[in-house]
Amino acid sequence: MSIRIGIMGYGNLGRGIECAVKQNNDLELVAVFTRRPPETVSVLTQGVKVYHVDEVMQHKDEIDVMILCGGSATDLPAQTPEYARHFHVVDSFDTHARIPEHFAAVDSSASQSGHVAVISCGWDPGMFSLNRLYAGTILPDGKDYTFWGKGVSQGHSDAIRRVEGVVDGKQYTIPIDEALEAVRSGKNPELTTRQKHLRECFVVPAEGADLAKIEQDIKTMPNYFADYDTIVHFITKEELVRDHSGIPHGGFVIRSGKTGWEGENSHIIEYSLKLDSNPEFTASVIVAYARAAYRLGQEGTKGCKTVFDIAPAYLSPLSGDELRAHLL
Repeated sequence: MSIRIGIMGYGNLGRGIECAVKQNNDLELVAVFTRRPPETVSVLTQGVKVYHVDEVMQHKDEIDVMILCGGSATDLPAQTPEYARHFHVVDSFDTHARIPEHFAAVDSSASQSGHVAVISCGWDPGMFSLNRLYAGTILPDGKDYTFWGKGVSQGHSDAIRRVEGVVDGKQYTIPIDEALEAVRSGKNPELTTRQKHLRECFVVPAEGADLAKIEQDIKTMPNYFADYDTIVHFITKEELVRDHSGIPHGGFVIRSGKTGWEGENSHIIEYSLKLDSNPEFTASVIVAYARAAYRLGQEGTKGCKTVFDIAPAYLSPLSGDELRAHLL
């Protein structure tokens, strides 16, 4: 029997979920829910219907796991606790500082309703989080470093577009090579935010806009650009579409550590990603955890979980025997 998946929200991530479900034979997409008029949304999977979010409860018994594809700023803090009352759910909440409070709200809801909710799935938080945990546990005498990019930061790109006089824009997060090589060489450097990454912006200005003011507003924006060396390029809308239409990303998690009685031996653990499509890769992680959520629910588990709480075998469609024979 296939695990029946519902998608809440059909933007870049929702489309990525649909593609990921297609690649997993034990999963089946049964419904897509949107805040837009359903007749304006066309999905790829033949026979799957699009419904307005207000109709979701009419399809409660048709869905095993609801995947929530809203944004972390305002959507998921409200949606995940609410839908965990009625479904097993998975989200990609990625505001790191607010994960503890999000977990508490979702855990209360899912525990009371008897459902499983998996939060903060993706690559960071998600796969990078797991690798930080594994590496730090294996090399307790050491130091963690995380580098993001080169890739498009969707949150920072949105911040650019909010600047007065900006029509559109994309922002790339770029690791600084000297910092990356210092870490890989085992030097354990102390690095400031500015020393680890730079930010490169491609901005389409409005006609007649004050370019100097736009550049200043971007470079001094707190929480986004003020702590980084930032490069601003002004380009046309045609150039943006031609040269910057993709959503690539990636990065590195590195642990530099020592072993031996006197710490005489050095070790480097590195996990890296190079992604053509940030949302499609994130979706692929989420779908694996949707399988885990369903399995845990079948076992009677309830409450909120993160990637730290779920054993790897729950993610795979392979049986325990198959995993031990071919992957162990």
